[in-house]
Parts: sequence; structure tokens; C-alpha cells
Amino acid sequence: MSRDYVLEPYHSALELRIDYARELNPQQLAAVTAPPGPALVIAGAGSGKTRTLTYRVAYLLEQGIPAERILLLTFTNKAAAEMMRRVADLLGHELRELWGGTFHSIGARILRIHAEGLGYRPDFTILDRDDSKDLIKSCVAEAGIETKGAHFPKPEVLNEIFSLTVNTHQTAEAVIEKQFGYFSQFAGNIADVSARYGRRKRASNAMDFDDLLALWLKLLQDDADAREKYQRRFQFILVDEYQDTNKLQGDLIDLLAARHHNVTVVGDDAQGIYAWRGANFLNILDFPKRHPGASVFKIETNYRSTPEILKVANAAIAANRNQFTKTLTPSRKSGMKPALVACMDAGQQSAFIAQRVLELRDEGTSLNQIAVLYRSHFHALELQLELTRRQIPFSITSGIRFFEQAHIKDATAYLKLAANPRDEIAFKRVAQLHPGIAARGAEKLWRIFSAEIQASRQAKNPVANALQTCAAHVGKKAATPWAQLVATVAQLEEEKNPAKMLRIVIDAGYDDYLKENFANYRSRLEDVEQLAVFAFQFGTAGDFLTQLALLTNMEAEDGQPRKDEERLRLSTIHQAKGLEFDAVFVIMLCDGLFPSSRSIENQDVLEEERRLFYVAITRARNELYLSRPLIRAGFGVSAADSVQKPSRFLSEIPRDLLNEWRLS
Repeated sequence: MSRDYVLEPYHSALELRIDYARELNPQQLAAVTAPPGPALVIAGAGSGKTRTLTYRVAYLLEQGIPAERILLLTFTNKAAAEMMRRVADLLGHELRELWGGTFHSIGARILRIHAEGLGYRPDFTILDRDDSKDLIKSCVAEAGIETKGAHFPKPEVLNEIFSLTVNTHQTAEAVIEKQFGYFSQFAGNIADVSARYGRRKRASNAMDFDDLLALWLKLLQDDADAREKYQRRFQFILVDEYQDTNKLQGDLIDLLAARHHNVTVVGDDAQGIYAWRGANFLNILDFPKRHPGASVFKIETNYRSTPEILKVANAAIAANRNQFTKTLTPSRKSGMKPALVACMDAGQQSAFIAQRVLELRDEGTSLNQIAVLYRSHFHALELQLELTRRQIPFSITSGIRFFEQAHIKDATAYLKLAANPRDEIAFKRVAQLHPGIAARGAEKLWRIFSAEIQASRQAKNPVANALQTCAAHVGKKAATPWAQLVATVAQLEEEKNPAKMLRIVIDAGYDDYLKENFANYRSRLEDVEQLAVFAFQFGTAGDFLTQLALLTNMEAEDGQPRKDEERLRLSTIHQAKGLEFDAVFVIMLCDGLFPSSRSIENQDVLEEERRLFYVAITRARNELYLSRPLIRAGFGVSAADSVQKPSRFLSEIPRDLLNEWRLS
């Protein structure tokens, strides 16, 4: 006779007895102690979102919910570690039974258990981006697609297209039409490569990062036993930064919560700024529709900023129609009004910021607690020059200064080669931009080129002539683009204006190179175009390149910052989300720059730009400076300076909330 005996896991007694009313404000308390059921927590900027989530976990545990019945989902490993650490601090010990982590880590954990039902082995490999690119490259070759001279997207761009199709639940054709229209003629080929990529992954027992979510959802949709297992197991689901979830993640959460309906999502619709990478703003906006009877909690007490800054933030977001209306209320004492600073041009804007930053430092504010935020990298071009001249140490959140970026170095390499044909580095960089030419091939071509330059120094267009001599030694793939290079350099040798030279580079094929090689083609093209705008102030290519060389050398001498070294922070607003500073400068507030020119005609995109402005404002604790240039160098035949319209976002802020600074 046999008998089944169930061994229950042992749990040490939890006696937290937390005084929630003392530890939390009334709005946080209401969200933390909410009864079972769906709940949407709109947590405004600086309102203690993480505190609310961690206390909610503690509260559930005190109500007798076993830790293994709780699932906590975050977006980054850092956020997951911080959340788990705070929960452990509240409990006084680690809680290993709690399922907490990023969407991808939880997906991988579940798929290891159920891999065989999906046609994989449990020891499947997880591909990183480089692995994925290599496999996609093989799929393109396998499909026999003719890429020679056709401007077919490179594997990195294809990977981005495939990722968006998975995360937004769209076909490859739909993603191409919406975001990569310049590849529309290849839509069928791209769909074919996508299918091959999927088959090759399965044959290799490999998944990429997107599969960790897509196959997790497929498992729940197709396998009734697995679906019931995890729906029963996760009695309570908590999700952080819900406004950043995409369609795939939203569907996963809804399906997991379909049995118990105990799903608490925390986020701020006013900080939804990632639609361009697949985030679905409707997830948070429509949560009450998808979960009937959902409670909506608003946490509006802000612990970060002064009342004056919060008034500006509330006014800045008020014009958005698609939002959960809320008003950030201060917990801090009054401070100075935010400043509105109209500058003559970008140079004066940079001079103002540099001087004010030094004053703030003298007044006791560390450079580490000061940030300059902008919509796009090129907005800080003049500022980087000014800070370097004045030897004010700064760091850039992306880790790459404007002039160190690959596309900027590519474009300027053409000018260097035309100006100085002995520049081996410039020659090799330009050569390797062409298909089929790698380091060894560039070295061979350089020997031919340099010998020809020595022999024909007095000839007209010596650089173009020497490049023509190399044409017989490039492979078939590069033959046509190399002929274009010869023609381009001949034009560059005739033109002395550096701005017009950069325009020639863009129009002669570098635009196509960016399309093929970078998923963020538009922003990189905009950078090069704005570099051309900046170059107008220099009389010759030599003057322009000399200034860039001096700056680059100063940056190199700057070296890596010491841990204790102060540095001003320069950052795009997207990369500053989640951070806060004592003083914040938001720059280039001109229509067409911020909001961007591409957003002005589309109401949904314009509202996201306004949310981006709101995020920038709410990074500031004590001081906020909003600045704009009145004129900015134009780009065209006349090269005349163009008058800039103030950002429409500034007109939406009542003037009595701002202190207008007049520069003299």
C-alpha cells in the first residue's frame, strides 16, 4: 500500500507589525493597503513610487500571502535588485521565495522549465545582440538576397525591425511602413529573412531576448496546464514603470492576472516617453477598461522639488488631452522661481550656462548635482565646445561625446582626406565605409593611394585622381560606391566651405550608409546636418578641422574621471529619466528643436514630446533654468542666421510662474 505525502515548504514566522500609517502618507497608504483586485497606481514624479511598491509587498506578506505567490516585475536589473533589497530590509532577512526580477529574467526562468513543450531543450542558449546579428547575417546569405549596391539593411537594423515586430505584435511589413519606410521595396525580403531567423534559432536551440517574452506568452496561450499553473501560482502581481510596457508585456500581465485579478501596476502616464522603442501608451491609459472595477490611486505628494518648480511642471503637462489628470503637491519649502533665459544665439546660451554653473559651484552646489538636459545630442554641440574651452569638467550620460560618435568621425574623415591626403587614418576610415573593404584591404589601398599622391601632387584634384587609381584594386561589391567616392572627393577638393562640404558628403551616399547600418538613422543624420550648421562659422575646412582637433586632444588629455572628481552632467532627457539634480538647465527650447520638427504635425507624438518636457522639469530639486536661442545659424545658399520661434511648450506656462532673466 502506498500513500502520497505532500511536503510543504517551511516558512519562518513573519511578525512585521509595520506602522503603515506612520511610514506612509495618506495617498501611499491607500495604495499599499488596497483590498484584493486590479489596481492602477498613478505615482507622480518624486512621489515615492518604489517605497509604495515595496511596502505593498510587505503588506501582502503580513496579510498571510505566501511569498512564492507574489510576482514582482521590473524593467531593469538595477531596479529589480533595489526593490528586492528594500523588501529584505523591511523584513530583516532575504526572501528567496519571492518571484522578483525583470520581465526577461522571469521569462527565462519559466521557459527553462517548459522548454521542451515549445520545441527547445532546457539548456537553450540566450543570444546577445552580437550573436543575433551574426545569425541574421547568415540568414541573409542563405536567402540569396542581392545586397550589392541595393542599400539592403545591415543585420543590426534588421534585428531592430524584428524586435519591434515581436514587441508591438505587428508584421514586419507594418513596422517597415511605419518606421522604416525607406526599406519598403525590401519588405518581402525582410519578412523572408525574419522567418529564416526564427527557424535557425530553433534549430540552434537558441532564443534571443525578445523570444524570452514572446515564447513565454505563447506558452501561456497554447498550453492550458502551464497557463493554469502560473495563473494559480501568482495570486498577486505587481508591475513597476507600467507606462513603459509594450503590447507584448501588457498581454503577458493581463493573461497571468486573468484568474485572480489581483494585479497592481504602478507608473506615471505623464512620464511615458518611449513610444519610439515600442512602449504602448495605451497600456496604462486603458488599464481600467481592460480590468473592469479597477481601483485608481493617485500619489501626488512630491518630495523632490520646490513648490515653484512643481507649479511649472503642472502647467507644462496640463495641455495634454490623453492623461490621468493630477496635480503634484510639494512637501518642501519655497525656493526660487524657475528662470526663463532668452539668449542671442547658441554661443551665448553656452556662455550663460558655463558662467552660471561656476557660480552655482561657488555657492556650494557640486558639479555632480547639476545637469544640462536636451532633446537631441546635437543641441549640446556648442555647449561642449564652451565647456572644453573653459576647462569645466563634464560627463555625458551616453558615455560618448558628440565629436567621438562614429557618424561624426565618418563625416569629418571625408573633409580631412580632401584637406590632407597624407592623413592615413582618415583614408582608411573612409575606405572601410565601403562594402567588402576591411582593415587589410584598406591597408593595401593606402599603399597604392599614398604612392600615387606622391607622384601627382601638382595635378588638379590630386586626391580624387589617386582614389581613381585605387579603383582597379577594390572588389566588385565596392566598385560602384568607390566610383561615387571619387566623384564626391573631386567636389570636396573644389569646395572650401566646410558646411557645404559636409552637405556634399551627406548627399553623395553617406545618407544611404546611415540608413543601412543604423536603426536610429534619422537622429544620426540630424547630427551630421547640425554639424554642418555649426561649421558655417568657420571660413575654411582647415579652420573647422583645427578646432575639432584641438577639442579632441583636450578631451583625450582629460582622461577618465576619478571617483571623487566633480563633473557637470550632460544628458538627453530620455537618458535622465529616473535621475534628479539640485539644478537643471533645459536648453534649445525652440519650436522644431524641442518639440522636434517631426512631432509638430502629429497630436499623439506632440503629446509625448510634452511629456518629455515634463520629465525634464521634474528632474530639478532646487533650481530650474529654461533657455532658448533667439537665432540659430541657418543652412542654405545664403547661410543666413534664422530667427527661432520659442517652443510652444513655453507659451503654455503662465509667465508669473517664471522669472525672466535678461542677459547683458
